Amino acid sequence: MLEMRPDCERCGADLPADEGGAFICSFECTFCAACADALDERCPNCGGELLDRPARVGKALANNPASTERRFKG
Repeated sequence: MLEMRPDCERCGADLPADEGGAFICSFECTFCAACADALDERCPNCGGELLDRPARVGKALANNPASTERRFKG
């Protein structure tokens, strides 16, 4: 199950689990749309492809909450 990380690792922007706009690699490194675009959709950590992260909504989110651990190191 995806962690649904709460922020962009590059700029710190909030990325709520129940909204679109987040991009992830196969290791779940997470970036906002603007940063993913600036990175040419390539993860700077592993070189993997950045793809749209699916949203988690309703009961799925209530029963499986998103991570609260922020990754931005600013």
